[in-house]
Formats: sequence, structure tokens, C-alpha cells
Amino acid sequence: MASSSQAYRDDRAHVFHSWSAQDSLDPTVIAGGEGSWFWDESGKRYLDFSSQLVNLNLGHQHPRVVSAIQEQAAALCTVAPSFANAARSEAARLIAEIAPGDLSHVFFTNGGAEANEHAIRMARLTTGRNKVLSQYRSYHGATNGAITLTGDPRRWPSEPAMHGVVRFTGPYPYRSSFYASSPEEECARALAHVDEVLMLEGPHTVAAILLETVVGTNGILVPPDGYLAGLRERCDRHGIMLICDEVMSGFGRCGEWFAADRWEVVPDLITFAKGVNSGYVPLGGVILGPRVRETFANRVYPGGLTYSGHPLACAAAVAAITVMRDEDLIARTRRIGEELVRPRLTKMQDRHPSIGEVRGLGMFWAIELVRDRDTREMLVPFNASGPDAAPMAAIVAACKERGLWPFAHFNRIHVVPPLVTTPEDLDLGLDILDEVLDIADQHYTGR
Repeated sequence: MASSSQAYRDDRAHVFHSWSAQDSLDPTVIAGGEGSWFWDESGKRYLDFSSQLVNLNLGHQHPRVVSAIQEQAAALCTVAPSFANAARSEAARLIAEIAPGDLSHVFFTNGGAEANEHAIRMARLTTGRNKVLSQYRSYHGATNGAITLTGDPRRWPSEPAMHGVVRFTGPYPYRSSFYASSPEEECARALAHVDEVLMLEGPHTVAAILLETVVGTNGILVPPDGYLAGLRERCDRHGIMLICDEVMSGFGRCGEWFAADRWEVVPDLITFAKGVNSGYVPLGGVILGPRVRETFANRVYPGGLTYSGHPLACAAAVAAITVMRDEDLIARTRRIGEELVRPRLTKMQDRHPSIGEVRGLGMFWAIELVRDRDTREMLVPFNASGPDAAPMAAIVAACKERGLWPFAHFNRIHVVPPLVTTPEDLDLGLDILDEVLDIADQHYTGR
């Protein structure tokens, strides 16, 4: 039932929402939040299993981050990016400290899409090449270049856009495009596919290979061991820059500061946003090493933003990184993912025939729902909408009715709560999922 509040009326009268058909919207008006919970204007509480848009790593209203923003606002709200500022400088230093290898400098943006735009620009200018390889089943943002780099249906209405993008298929063992029978075989064949694409495109024309280290919205696709290292070796061999998009997977989400750390691979560029300060104030950026830094030592970098390194956003980042260190959230997330989330999801898979696969790490998990485990037919078709998407819509509605706010995409439910979620709340949320997945089982047609 639509709300009658002034906030709701003003929203429907004046707010143009993203990724939406405007007349069909009935947005919930959120009044507040704390930790892993938020509530609407009627007082109904929801356990946030989506971390809003997988950015709220520290949960709602973390007091130390809120306090840091307030203190910075009292001292200096904003300053042009040409100046130095204590909040920006400290944020850059802390990010460089936790970055892998020799990545030592930070170019700040307002979010992840801009970070990917600038990373591509840096790679092209550094290498003097034009082409960029990006994966199908990926999302890199909605600006002109970033949406071209994206490999899911959200790019279709924006085509044609930026030139020079060549897509390739990444590893996905459950639905292998390479007819692999093991993760090792999937890795080898996926890398052989990259070799072929490079051969056909001409490796000397390729500036960068860009990928989400762990694919996020398009399936929480954890690459098999050896894949990222294989890409690194090919980039080194051909003089190509490796760009890891860690907008969603970074800052603890995968149980590492950056997901690339899990495989001890050092990219040339890392793009980040979301978890760097839990989205309290918009912030993103590119972490870069000596090769890019030296390119622009005596040459102007042709790019910038009015709000690059905004003091309020950077103060929030300093507080967030400090909290993650003080509370040992990286190790905690890794441990809870393996000791609590994985066993619970495995038990759910045993109980529900509609669960084809569970996969993930840290606080980054996917439940893939199918109509038949043998054929692996998706519960709803790829990019389904309207009546075709009804089973997933019913699951989401049942979750919300029970006070759980889920993250759903195509035929999957993603388990991506704040990193600070207590074991008790994790169990509660997983109990609700376990209950509502009976709906998916009703559509199961396999043996």
C-alpha cells in the first residue's frame, strides 16, 4: 500500500529514479537505521541483507564514521582539489598502506563509474594503445565509458557508446562456456580463450584488461585459483595494464582488504568506491603505481573532478578504515564467511532442490536458483521481467514481509549483509531465506 506521507508524495511528484519505469514505482520511505537494521516511516524494521547496494560495509550510522563527518564539517566542508587537505592526504595514505604491492598513489573520484572511466584513460595514455578487454557478466558503472565496459544487459540501451571495447568470457564453472569439468579445467580453458582474443585483436593494440576481481551483481563469481595470476602473466608479457574493479569486492567484503590479495596478485590499477567509507558520503578512486605515476610526472594528466577527494568523504574514509583495523573486521569477515555462512548455505542447498549452487567468500555470497539441477535451467530466464520474473518477485516479497531486505538479481539471491552483522542476525536472516525458498521449490520441475 502506498504511503500517504509528505516524503512519499514529494518523491512521486518530483524524484526521477534510476533503473526504473517511473509510474510503476512504490518506494519504501526509510526513516532511520542502525547497524544491520533499518526501518520505514511506519516503524517496520528490516534486516539489511543487501548492505543497501553492497556498499554499507560498516552498517548504518556507525558512530565513529558519523562523528568524523561531523568534525570535518565543523572544520572545513569543502576545498578545491588543487589544494592539499589533511583529510584527503590521510585517506590517500591509509589506502596506499593497505593496497597490494607498489600501488602508492590515489586519484579520488565521486564513485565507482568515474573511477573506471579514469582508470581506462590512465591505461590508454600510459600505454599509447586504444583497446580495452572487459568481461561479459560484469558491471562497471552507468557513465558513457563505464556502461560500454559493462557486460550485462544494462548496457544495451546505451549502445553504441565508447569505442575500443572488446568483451571476453570469464570463468563460471557452474555454467561453463568452456565445457570444463573442474575448476582447474575452467581456469585453463578461460585463459586459453583470453589468449585467442588477444591473438585475434592484436595484443600490441590492447591498453588494458579490466575485470571485477570477484564478479558482483552478475553472480558473485569467484575466479578459480590461478586465473587472476594467469591474466597478470599475460598482461606482463604483452605490455598490457591489468585493472581490477574492486568497487564492490574491496574493503573487506571478500575477507581481504582487496579481493586480489586472496590470490597475491598486484594489478596495475585498482578502482574502488562503496565500502571505502560505507557510502556515507560519495567517494571512489583509482589506486595506481609507479608506471602510471611516472607517465604524468612531467606531463599533465587530462582529467579531474570538482569534488575529487572531498573532505567530508575522505574524513569518512579515514574513520572507516581505522574502524576496520581496530575491530579486525577483515579477519572476522573471512572467518564468519567460512564458519557460519558457508555451512548454513550448504545445509540450505541440501534441503532445497531449487538451489543449484551456493558460492562466495567473506560476506559476498550467491544462491543460484534453478528449476532442474540436472539441466541447470534457471528459475527465471536471463534478464526476465514482468510475468517471467514472477517466482523471484514472490521470493523477494516474502522476504520483505518477514522483515528481511534481500538482494536479488535474475535467478539469484545474494547474501551480502554489512560486515558488522552479528552471528545472531546472520542466523535470523538465513532462517528467513531458508523459509521463503520453499517458494522456489514449488517451481522445481526436476527429479
